[in-house]
Amino acid sequence: MRRLIYIERLFNRLGDGLGVISSVLFLLLVVNVVYDVVMRYVFNDVSIAFQELEWHLFSAVFLLGVPYAIKASGHVRVDIFYERLSYRTQSVIDLLGTLTLLIPFCVLVAWYGIDFAKESYSLGETSGDPGGLPYRWIIKALIPISFALMALSGIGLILHSLNKIIHPHLMSDHSNSR
Repeated sequence: MRRLIYIERLFNRLGDGLGVISSVLFLLLVVNVVYDVVMRYVFNDVSIAFQELEWHLFSAVFLLGVPYAIKASGHVRVDIFYERLSYRTQSVIDLLGTLTLLIPFCVLVAWYGIDFAKESYSLGETSGDPGGLPYRWIIKALIPISFALMALSGIGLILHSLNKIIHPHLMSDHSNSR
């Protein structure tokens, strides 16, 4: 059964990698915003492409950051009640919530998001503004990818919950690093 801990760690590495990618994209977003503001207010030069890049980067940060938040237990829940429960009860709640709510919702959005991105690609969708970004399908394709990654983070949460139930003595140290 220690294999479950090893498999959970593999899923955690994926989540950690997404956290790093999201952090780098956030730094790029900050640089882009600063550049755009300086160009606009100091040099009176406006770039539609840089403005659109801001929301593309923000979307990517959010979409790739949520799977990391699931892995890091940074997602929203009613902590006032949850924190007072035993680790076993918390694990059961996480397990049931992930199986009945998170995974089905992520699979549904990922499945329907594929057609959303394919349609954008087949239409050659670009920005509606002159000077805007081409290839709008790229950011739309990130939606199903992100929800698939959220589902994978959910599987990692399921494994973490099972490990806390099956190996509570091994998980006391590991839970803090999750």
